[in-house]
Amino acid sequence: MSLDVSPALLEQAERGEVDEAEFVDCVRTSLPYAWEMISSLVARLKIDGGEFADNQTPPPDEQARGQLLRALASDAIRGALERHFGVRLAFQNCHRVAVFPLDPSADDRLARFTSIRGQLLNQSPLLRDC
Repeated sequence: MSLDVSPALLEQAERGEVDEAEFVDCVRTSLPYAWEMISSLVARLKIDGGEFADNQTPPPDEQARGQLLRALASDAIRGALERHFGVRLAFQNCHRVAVFPLDPSADDRLARFTSIRGQLLNQSPLLRDC
C-alpha cells in the first residue's frame, strides 16, 4: 500500500473532492523518508540558491527506497508535493531526487537533468539493484 489513508480522508474521496492539504499531510505521515528527503532539498535550495539541489546518497534500506519510488512515481503524490513546496521535482536511479525552482531560468538545467544523456551519465554499477 502506498499511503496510510485515514477513514476520514477516504470518506472525503468517496464523496468527491479531497482537500489537498489533508492529502499532503497523509503523504507526509505515510512516506516520512521521502518527505524528509524532499523537504531538506527544498530547504537547501532556498538557503544555498543555485539552479537545483539534489541528493546523491542511496537510501539506507529498501523501505526508504520504496518510499521515494512511491512518492515520485505517482502523478498525484508528485504533483501535490510540487505544489506544496513550490518546486519542480526530478528523479533518477531510485535515489537521486532533485528539486528545481519554478523560475523559468532553471528550465535548461532541468531539461539537462531529465534528458536521456543525463540519465546515462548518472549510471553506476553500484546502483544496479535500485
